[in-house]
Amino acid sequence: MYLVFDLGGTKMRMAFSPDGENLEQPSVFSTPADFKDGMAAFATKAHELARGRPIRAVAGSVVGVLDPDHSMVLVGPNVPGWCNQPLKAEVQGACGTPQVFLENDTTMAGLGEVTRGAGRGHSIVAYITVSTGIGGKRFVNRKPEPSAFGFEPGHHIVQVDGVECTCGMKGHLEGYASGNGLRKRYGKAPEHIDDVRVWEEVTTYLAAGLINVTVFWSPDAIVLGGSMMQRIPLDRLAARMQQLGTIFGRIPELKSAQLGDAGGLVGALAYLAALENGSPWHDKAK
Repeated sequence: MYLVFDLGGTKMRMAFSPDGENLEQPSVFSTPADFKDGMAAFATKAHELARGRPIRAVAGSVVGVLDPDHSMVLVGPNVPGWCNQPLKAEVQGACGTPQVFLENDTTMAGLGEVTRGAGRGHSIVAYITVSTGIGGKRFVNRKPEPSAFGFEPGHHIVQVDGVECTCGMKGHLEGYASGNGLRKRYGKAPEHIDDVRVWEEVTTYLAAGLINVTVFWSPDAIVLGGSMMQRIPLDRLAARMQQLGTIFGRIPELKSAQLGDAGGLVGALAYLAALENGSPWHDKAK
């Protein structure tokens, strides 16, 4: 029935859904650096997973910035060989269906969390992933909010003329609280940093960033995913936010993402289910 995939910088995940509700065992393999090699691997895996069953529609969670038509990756530092390549057209050909939908990976992972993960039961959710970089998306009543440019909370300014961000500008949240930001500042991977003062600073800057998210997006819950959150205790983060954010009297509920690596696949399936029910979603406002 449906094929879903998650194109990441290091791994690609693919799974088949026979009923639109459940996913069969995913196939996980290294993301080829070359686009043609990647699409050859994609086509082979798609046919293996489908096992002769027709593929009605495909949805993909894609790392990077998509073009306005959501047909290709325009900017993808982690998948440079996939940029400006006809991803949607190639998937259509490989799967034999014109019904192919691509969305940013943060959108898809967040959609998974608000439909089947930590965000269930909350009306307004800010999904924030703190990993190599920092991404985010706002969801209202389990639907992603439209935008003119997309959402990039990792690149909002937390200190004018502060440390250099991975994008080359200064003072962005990513420079202080992302994995690449810490590598750039301290010359080693976050998992090798044991100085409690460093992690206290990371917690403080992330708390400030989440307060900014709160005053602009006004969520009743913030769901936090990504590898960096393994080193940042939620209780300490919440306490720091409470100290910094006094305007509302309380902070949103902080929750750890529940779906892990499966978030993009679960979100892609929810995306297709919504389309089936007549609720088309698109990250760009019409």
